[in-house]
Amino acid sequence: SCARVALAGAVGTGPCPGLPPAPLPPRAALVLVSSSAYKRFSELLPREERDNACAARLPKSRVLTLPELRANPFKDRICRVFSTSEDGDDSMSFEDFLDMLSVFSDAATSDVKSYYAFRIFDFDDDGTLDRKDLEKLVNCLTESRLSHAEMEQLLCNVRTPSPGRGHGTVPATHSSPLALLPRQILEESDIDKDGTINLSEFQHIVSRSPDFARYLQGHS
Repeated sequence: SCARVALAGAVGTGPCPGLPPAPLPPRAALVLVSSSAYKRFSELLPREERDNACAARLPKSRVLTLPELRANPFKDRICRVFSTSEDGDDSMSFEDFLDMLSVFSDAATSDVKSYYAFRIFDFDDDGTLDRKDLEKLVNCLTESRLSHAEMEQLLCNVRTPSPGRGHGTVPATHSSPLALLPRQILEESDIDKDGTINLSEFQHIVSRSPDFARYLQGHS
């Protein structure tokens, strides 16, 4: 069946320059979603294409109707990262669709989720997060329904521990302009001080502030 072929080839998203190969979701995650993924994929196709769903591509406009993406501030980037379309239209094959739902699955590990969160936040696809990527990240959050207080809660754990306070963090103040957050994140998370955040530095951030990966949850 189409689902068995997809399971054999997952994860099928293309490589990103400067990054290691994508970690594979546990087979449990793939099996868990494959039984319903094909049905969901087929139902989103035009009726005349459903009999040959294995060879069809789902337009981005239809992918964006998924409940997992509808209110997600990074929905466009999610489509870009998981699509293998050579036309650059962010359409998805069934294999792309299964990869995406597998990463959204609760069975996907934190390493898998943080890897794809990094790729999604890497807006220029160069394998690092720089100041411009972080500015776009903050812009996506401010344009979403995330309140100022919620954003501060999301970002405050990224900050450097205060001297003498053990693992505590510098308290986030509501008076700090959102425009300064990209600089704060970069300065305080760039461990090797090369002006960018690499994958391992980002995974360190996620270990301290798991909310960064919440946009890859099925109930987002």
